[in-house]
Amino acid sequence: MAFESLTDKLQNVFKNLRSKGRLTEEDVKSACKEVKMALLEADVNFKVVKQFVKTIEERAVGTEVLNGLNPGQMVIKIVNEELINLMGCEGAEIQFQPGKSITVIMMCGLQGAGKTTTTAKLAGKFKLKGKKSLLVACDVYRPAAIKQLEVNGEKMGVDVFSMGENHKPVDIAKAAMEHAKKNGYNVVILDTAGRLHIDEDMMAELSQIKEVIDVHQTILVVDVMTGQDAVNVAKEFDDKIGIDGVILTKVDGDSRGGAALSVKAVTGKPILYAGMGEKLEDLEQFYPDRMANRILGMGDVLTLIEKAQQNIDIDEDKEKEMASRLKKGKMDFNDYLESMKQMRNMGGMGAILSMMGMGSQLEDAIDDKELARTEAIVLSMTPAERANPKLLNPSRKHRIAKGAGVDISVVNRFIKQFEQSQKMMKQIPGMMGGKRGMMGGLGNMLGGKKGGMRFPF
Repeated sequence: MAFESLTDKLQNVFKNLRSKGRLTEEDVKSACKEVKMALLEADVNFKVVKQFVKTIEERAVGTEVLNGLNPGQMVIKIVNEELINLMGCEGAEIQFQPGKSITVIMMCGLQGAGKTTTTAKLAGKFKLKGKKSLLVACDVYRPAAIKQLEVNGEKMGVDVFSMGENHKPVDIAKAAMEHAKKNGYNVVILDTAGRLHIDEDMMAELSQIKEVIDVHQTILVVDVMTGQDAVNVAKEFDDKIGIDGVILTKVDGDSRGGAALSVKAVTGKPILYAGMGEKLEDLEQFYPDRMANRILGMGDVLTLIEKAQQNIDIDEDKEKEMASRLKKGKMDFNDYLESMKQMRNMGGMGAILSMMGMGSQLEDAIDDKELARTEAIVLSMTPAERANPKLLNPSRKHRIAKGAGVDISVVNRFIKQFEQSQKMMKQIPGMMGGKRGMMGGLGNMLGGKKGGMRFPF
């Protein structure tokens, strides 16, 4: 989970505050000191931390909190609001040129930050908005960089312009613009070369491109796993060539969050997107309020809904048929496999619970290995057995256990749980389908108009 370490530390601070009926000034100062340590350990810029904690303390040590009915919650509210302010108040978007004008975006960053992959991801996002993008391979130095862009572009269904490795990036960019004008593209994205570190040649090359081409958005891609180095890189790029926004990569693997909390405050430039995985679709628009909620362990239901709508693509007639069967308690193991597939597409059960604000409460109950074992059990069944659970006699169960590599008792327990869930849904139809039903409500929330995810347990 992104920023897991920081979330745990802050939740411990707030847990102590919630246990108090009223807060004294000393309580607030003590809590702020702990928040300060948590942020510094998360590699947040020291000056940013100092101002952040000072603001919280000034707001918290006052009648608004100390005389409040629930002062602990008020402090959490203040911290949440200040986290949002720190990361930019409102979500920022890449601005497109009006009418038929071509929007030119130059991607830059150090080598290894994930710039080329992010470039393709961004083009995929624009495609969903109806934009016709052209990816331009300007990295003529890194081996296989051009091929990587071509492969990713093909996966996203986006065209790639390349002239090979024997031309200067500035000439490639000029030729790409001519090609874009002739062929009706409205977005051109330049994938420029990265370096292992910032050097004068790199900056000069980027400046040359901006001199001969009207670049509308210069986007810096930074690896959040590098912590404060990412912030320093952002500041130096902005000072030397000027950037309009930042895209963070590897956010899903960063337990600290220092870069996300420092970039906007240090550079003044907005965070536009966050890379949440290696798949080409794993690029989320960055919303400061949602990220603040995640950091404080309060969940991010809106992003969960968006991920569900993007990843759950079920035929409407099939969905109605399945909903009807589930209400009648007639679900089968194929339904289970479908729900597991949907869950994986959304990042797994842990990610879903985390975005619902229940990750920490149910952390011990989540066992990915157990889920993998149950899926292996279902995959060891024949198609007929999956469609008709009543066929599962003792000899079939023994064969399934052997195929899944588990003890027969594990198979029996899984099947028993499945049968119990069938009976429960039959007794309470609203749980899966009704608008007021608990699971139906979750399903509607996750799936929107196309219907929801189905959890067989």
